[in-house]
Amino acid sequence: MAVTRPPGPVMDRDEVDRALARLGAEHKAVEDSLLALQDHAGRRLLEGTGLTGTTRERWAETERTIALLWTYFDVYTDVLRAAREVRARRRWPGREELAELTERLCGESVAVPDAPVDGSPAEPTVPPGPASERFTLDGLVARINELYARSLDVVVSADAVWSALPARIDLLAAELNRTRSLARSVGVRPGEHPAGDDLEAITRELAALRAQVVSDPLAFWRPAEGSSAPGGGRPDTERYDRAARTLEDVRREIEAVLQVRQDSESRLLRLRDLLSRADRTLAEARTARVEVLSKIAASEVPAVSGPPTALHERLATAAEYRRHAQWHRLSPLLEALEREAEEELLRARESLTAVTAPLAVRAELRGRLDACRARTARHGLADDPVLSERYDAARRMLWSAPCDLRAAERAVLRYQQAASEVLSAGGHG
Repeated sequence: MAVTRPPGPVMDRDEVDRALARLGAEHKAVEDSLLALQDHAGRRLLEGTGLTGTTRERWAETERTIALLWTYFDVYTDVLRAAREVRARRRWPGREELAELTERLCGESVAVPDAPVDGSPAEPTVPPGPASERFTLDGLVARINELYARSLDVVVSADAVWSALPARIDLLAAELNRTRSLARSVGVRPGEHPAGDDLEAITRELAALRAQVVSDPLAFWRPAEGSSAPGGGRPDTERYDRAARTLEDVRREIEAVLQVRQDSESRLLRLRDLLSRADRTLAEARTARVEVLSKIAASEVPAVSGPPTALHERLATAAEYRRHAQWHRLSPLLEALEREAEEELLRARESLTAVTAPLAVRAELRGRLDACRARTARHGLADDPVLSERYDAARRMLWSAPCDLRAAERAVLRYQQAASEVLSAGGHG
């Protein structure tokens, strides 16, 4: 190698020895790192997998980078070895040898080829050819570290995705198979129940997701913002999480169907009881309506609906589903029937209340009349002619049929007013 003028002050022997020791340690560290990268499980997987998409493009580039790294390392090794040979010539190197060592160790004396186009290692050129780059040894180490970090990031990121997602997908697929078996046991099948269709959709999604994760892991890698460390980031689990949530929803629905199988008999009995009570209430309302129409005059009495025939028919259908173990059909039908039967019983009670309202008004007027009569009797005014006349008039209206409630109410008010006047006058006297 031709000796050129050193880039700065010529180093002395101690400085040269310290520089050689430091560069030797860095050489060993670089070698260990490259060998570790060579043996990395993620690298072997990348080499042995049929890659697609983003991963195929980035791995092709990384393979070229790794080949270039070994080329740089070989150049580094040759230059360091040559410097050691110069140093080994004499125990006490002269000025010319120190100048040469200073140039080799500190100057841009390292010539490396440009990055190969086809990924194959290129031969180093010393002295440099026209297509070579020149580095100091420290600059070459920095360049190696940069390319190494870039290559390691691809390997570590792909390995992280492969380590995380396929195993989780397989576990979810196993859970999917158990849920599918459970679904079939209660009659939940594709084309017959929405949950069955969901299970088929999840099956297709997990198969597609696993194939894509295996062939293109880097498409599922999300680098951490602001992080430059190799492998800084996390696997993208959005599609997996969405499939897991859907499966959990389906599983809960299947468990609800299973629960229907366990307690369907008691629920059907309760439904029959609800509808029977609604029927009896409606029958009572119809009887009461006839009574009201015969006993109360000039009163609007609402009509009473007939028995809930449609609900009885659907209840019979539910019993048929239970006999044929069609639990997936029985589950939604029971939920709807329970809600509608409760509403039907409430409507029947409201109908009975509305129909008997005139009788309740008459009973309330009778109570008011008797209470006022008792009050006047306690004061010795029961035989007062005015009060007796008005009391008899109100009582005839309230205890005759049909009863005119409006006229009876006016008669009761007249009696109450007369009683108040007589009691007031008697008190002052």
